[in-house]
Amino acid sequence: MNFGIAIHGGAGTILRSSMTEEKEQQYTAALQEALNTGYSILQKGGSSLDAVEAAIISLEDCPLFNAGKGAVFNNKGVHEMDASIMNGKDLSAGAVSLIKNVKNPISLCRTVMEKSEHVFLCGEGAEEFAQKMNLQFENDEYFNDAFRHEQWMKAKEADGSFLDHNVQTQSDKKFGTVGAVALDLNGNLAAGTSTGGMTNKKFGRVGDSPIIGAGTYANNKTCAISCTGHGELFIRSVVAYDISALMEYKNLSLHEACEEVVMKKLVSIGGEGGVIAIDKNGNIELPFNSEGMYRAMKSSKGNELIAIYK
Repeated sequence: MNFGIAIHGGAGTILRSSMTEEKEQQYTAALQEALNTGYSILQKGGSSLDAVEAAIISLEDCPLFNAGKGAVFNNKGVHEMDASIMNGKDLSAGAVSLIKNVKNPISLCRTVMEKSEHVFLCGEGAEEFAQKMNLQFENDEYFNDAFRHEQWMKAKEADGSFLDHNVQTQSDKKFGTVGAVALDLNGNLAAGTSTGGMTNKKFGRVGDSPIIGAGTYANNKTCAISCTGHGELFIRSVVAYDISALMEYKNLSLHEACEEVVMKKLVSIGGEGGVIAIDKNGNIELPFNSEGMYRAMKSSKGNELIAIYK
């Protein structure tokens, strides 16, 4: 039985020219660590859910990525985080949005999925549930990264909200989200996505990351998908589910379905970003229509990749 995992750390205008060698090595090392964490679980016969959660926790704990510890500041100077997870075996799912101070939002998603009768909790109610379930909280200082603060100040000056990693101008767009998809030895697929959203976002804005079918989807019949990109357009295109549906109802391969949605449908409405995808046979696709995407994959077929640029 094949197994494998793919992860991402965001997409957008990621150019070699604007990256120092040191920074590139830091990103590569962080991706490698998250990949190894998830892959080792699969290798030992662990579940795809465990692998996805563990890989995302690794990325959430790294300040380089816009999720968990590295979450960006919203307009009011606080960190509001969104995340979701889905089990392809029975289509169970858990999602949270606009949560503060929860160390690992992806773990809260899994707790929502397994310990509540709900799929989606938000804001103070989600935090109350997290406290009741004894999830780990951190104070504001834990999330206060100097680089993120500088980004926020720039965004406030420009009075815009940015799809971030390093905000210089509106044209320097980076969609900072993290995600993982996996297939385990039992043939079960899982997907998860986590984000701090847009820098300087207002009015309780929520993107595609916590929305099942838009930013995250897993179904053992087809594939597991995690998205990163311009959330509004990914929501309108129901990207994650659309790829699965093309496979289920039109018998497209994973590659064909990803090409159709990411390179054609999204492009036609100006939707920038990418997805990581794995199908029930362990095939992996990492398509994106932006300048770059922090991405990595490893499969039992012997394929391994860590990449940033096109």
